Parts: sequence; C-alpha cells; structure tokens
Amino acid sequence: MKKQNNIKRKIGLEQEFFLVEESGKLCDRADEFLQTCQTLAQDQGYNIHYFVPEFVKNMVEINTPPCYSSEALGKVYLQNLQLAITAGHKIGLRLYPLSSYPLHIMPVMRDKPNYHLQARTVGYDRFLHAGKCTGTHVHLEVPPGVIDSRVGVAYESSSEDKQELLNIYNLATALDSALIALGRSCPYYEGESFGLASHTIRYRGSEKFGWEGVYTHLQPVGGLMPYADCIETLVENQFSRFHAWLQAMEKVGINRQQFFEAGGSFLKSSWNPIRLNGLGTVEIRCLDSNLPAVILAMITLIEKISHWVRQEGLKVLSAEGVQVFQQEGNTIRVPSFDYLNGDLLYAAATEGVKHPYVKAYVDSILELAIADGGDGTQYLTKLRQKLDHYQSIEGEILQTFNSTTAHLSREEGLNLVLHYCDALESQVDYLNRDYPLKTLDEITVL
Repeated sequence: MKKQNNIKRKIGLEQEFFLVEESGKLCDRADEFLQTCQTLAQDQGYNIHYFVPEFVKNMVEINTPPCYSSEALGKVYLQNLQLAITAGHKIGLRLYPLSSYPLHIMPVMRDKPNYHLQARTVGYDRFLHAGKCTGTHVHLEVPPGVIDSRVGVAYESSSEDKQELLNIYNLATALDSALIALGRSCPYYEGESFGLASHTIRYRGSEKFGWEGVYTHLQPVGGLMPYADCIETLVENQFSRFHAWLQAMEKVGINRQQFFEAGGSFLKSSWNPIRLNGLGTVEIRCLDSNLPAVILAMITLIEKISHWVRQEGLKVLSAEGVQVFQQEGNTIRVPSFDYLNGDLLYAAATEGVKHPYVKAYVDSILELAIADGGDGTQYLTKLRQKLDHYQSIEGEILQTFNSTTAHLSREEGLNLVLHYCDALESQVDYLNRDYPLKTLDEITVL
C-alpha cells in the first residue's frame, strides 16, 4: 500500500450500561429511562436515536454518531452520557458503567422473535449470560461500499479498498487481547470473583479453556475468527461462520426462514469479537463496559494505531514466532493466530498486563499508537511508561472491595455499584469539555 496522507475515516462507539435504582439495586425500567432520555434529547436538539434498548430490560445502550477523530467522538460521547445521567436523575435511576453487575441477577428478556431464536439456539440459561455482562463496541469505518451485506466483501471494489479492509480487519483482530487486558473492569460476577476477565469468559466462552459462556460451543459465531491472508479468505470465513449458525439453528429445530423473518441476515449472524458490520465498519466488540476515562483511552489507542496503518500504507500480516507488534518497512508483523487466541488470550484473561507476554505485546502496540501523535498521546505515553505498575479498574476494585469471604455480600455489592455510579458521574463532569483528550492527557494513569 502507498501512503495516503489525505485519507479520512470515521470512528463510532456504542456502550452498554446497567440500569439501577438509587439504592444500587438493578431494575427493569429501561423503557421509562429511554423515553426520558429521548424527550430530553429532543428538547435540547440532540439526536434521540443515540439512546436505545438492549435485549434485556435492565440494560441500555448509549451510542455516538460516526466522527472523524477520537477527540470529536469523545466530545459527543460525553455529551450523550451527561444527558443520560441527567435523565436518570429525573426519575430516580442511575447508570452503572462496569462490565458485570456484581450480585446475582435474573435478567428479563424482551419478547422479540430474534432474541428467542438466539436463546433457543445456544440454550436459554447460556444465553442469559449476555444479559449479565455489558460491553463497548468501537466501529472503524472502511472504504464506502467495500462491505457487502450479502457476501461480506463487494467484488467490484478496488484492490486498494479491499486491501484497506483487510488491514483494518487484521489489525482489529491482532488488538483483541490488548483491549481485554487493559480494559478489564468488574471482577465480580454473580457475587464471586474467579480471577478471570468475566465479560470475556461469560460472553465469548471457550471449550479449550473451560470457560462457560454464551458461545462456548459456537466459537465460529462468537469467538475470535482467524486473520484473513487475502480477501478470498475473509469471504470464505464469513460464509463458514454463517453456515455454522444455520446448522446450529437447524440442530434445535429452527427453520432458517424463521431467522430471516425475524430480521436475521448474512452479517447479522455474527457476534464475534471482531466482525464486519453492514454499516460499513469493522466492529470491535471485545471491550468491557467501563468508566469514561478508560473508554476514551481505548478509543484513542484504536483510532491512532488504525490511522497510522492507513496513513503509512502499512500491511498487517501475522507471522509464526512473533509475539509483539513489529513494524518492518511497510509491514506490521503481528502475533500468529494460534498464539493470539491461545496463550496470549489466556494470559490476558487471567493475569492481564501483569503477565510478561501481555505486557510486551501491549507495550509494542502503544509504541505504534503514540507515533501517530496528537491529543491523547500524552496519556498513552504515561500508560506505556507505567505498564509495570498498571492497574485496571478490576484491580482497583479487588483492592477496595475485596470481600472477606468467597462470596460478595449484598451490602458490599450495592456499595460497589454506587461507588462506580458516582465515579461515572464524576468523570463525565470532569471530562465533558470542548477538548476531552487534552483533559485526558492531564489525568494520572493508575
């Protein structure tokens, strides 16, 4: 690829939140909350469509429009969060921002055909894990028209556009374990801490590691998919995933026509950590829901390294024996898929950045992201300098809310929830400025 100094691509964000009463107790008042948000948004001239329901009634999603920079994205993200917080206070509700509610819950699923089909296919008990953990999704725009909702990649697209899609897809895949390790938020799931990244474990799952999650036995549609060495491989992988889902439905007696009638499609049969989205984006879905400062840092990291790849015309290629990101001329060598989705994933989900392999891998990613420069770089630089002592929000919780027994008590759990509701509101108040990344640069890294 050649350098493309004038290339401009957008980035977007979706973040899921638990909805709680002022006591910290989880509640099912999502519809009332969203109506209040939309009314307030309309009154203030905001887009009402950025406040949307999730498949369970104790959860909501707050979105942003696509933006040309992480600075612009951060600004609208914080504005929408502030509006949602204000709307919640009007009706006695709060947003809890971390990736799992720390106490036992029984989510109430919305009565829609597409949700019931998914639940029947993976099993209702297993599917409920998706209602007990929240994530953050980042969308990286790719050349217009290159993603085809019918076949994955538009055959008539130019070779340059296809190569850009391939590079961004492989880059996003290669970032997976780094985003898991840096963004770990709540260690407690159903009242217990297992020393694992609970959102990753309970949503993605893994037969190999014995992680019981939504997609443990359906990794083609919910696990990390391999790199694509060419566009043909990328298309083949999409069809392989699609047929795996159709076969899983048929195995439990669901006719594929029911899936399509419920709004399902070729691309909408993917819940992978990295997937092609019909919006024209590569969607990164592996991030925990978290506090705004962490989300802004992760957005900045993703946007800067993807911009660096595009601007410098770099190809992203995996290589056996490589354990970190290595730039060699116009190529970035990234870890092989077996290592990325094996030892590295396990280390990221257990020890996190404290594991030497994960630390070296994250360090190499930060080095490339920092090279892009601009606002937010100072924060990433401080993060890189302090990796030896980096503490995720999960680590902070284990120090502050470490239960004296194996099980978190109700009082301890509610105190934890309210503490991070407060932290969310405090950070939004501090960061919600014209230039949030400049403000982020002022923050001390944990």
